[in-house]
Amino acid sequence: MRIDKYLWCIRYFKTRNIATTACKKGQVKVNGTNVKPSREVYPMDKLVIRKNQINYQLTVLDLPESRVGAKLVDIYRKDTTPKSEFENNELLRFAKEHYRKKGTGRPTKKDRRDIDDYIDESE
Repeated sequence: MRIDKYLWCIRYFKTRNIATTACKKGQVKVNGTNVKPSREVYPMDKLVIRKNQINYQLTVLDLPESRVGAKLVDIYRKDTTPKSEFENNELLRFAKEHYRKKGTGRPTKKDRRDIDDYIDESE
């Protein structure tokens, strides 16, 4: 089965077109190498999929005949993504929220001085 079709069948991507685009951009690796969307996938292949700034690590267990329901996905793949990947994503989200709220405009003089003081303290 093609890698783009497999990723669509196990519900990692909403459409095959999105899965194909991810393969072309180099966001999908099979056994450590970037692949084209037409690459065949076999049981026991190791996949790394970069999606939403998380590197999902999967092992192919079996190949589905067609798109499967969300409850049946675990029959066809084993998710070996480490917890640290999700923790890093949470830290990134909090870091973005902490600095400035969206829509508050440019930093004021006081904000700039606070940033400079913080940078000076950390060095």
